[in-house]
Amino acid sequence: MSTFEWPRDASCEDSAALEQWLGEHGWEVDPTVFMAGARGPAVQVRRIGGAWQDGELGLLILPGEVAEYDGGRMRIATRPAAAALPAS
Repeated sequence: MSTFEWPRDASCEDSAALEQWLGEHGWEVDPTVFMAGARGPAVQVRRIGGAWQDGELGLLILPGEVAEYDGGRMRIATRPAAAALPAS
C-alpha cells in the first residue's frame, strides 16, 4: 500500500512530487482537466497510456485528500471517523 497526501494550496514542488509518485504506479495527472478552488487545485489522475480506457473515470483528488494505491487501483484513503471530527 502506498499513499500520497495532496496538500491544500499545493505548490509546484507538490505537483512534481505527485507526478513522480503517480508515475511509479503507472498513473498520471490528466492534462485535460484543471480545477482551481479556494483550498487549492484539485487534480484528475488516470492510468498511463495503453492501460487507459476510453470512458474510464480516473480519480479526482481534492485539496487535503490522501490518494492510496493498493497495487491494482487508485482511490481516496478513508480516514477514521475520530480523525474527521473537529477537536472539542
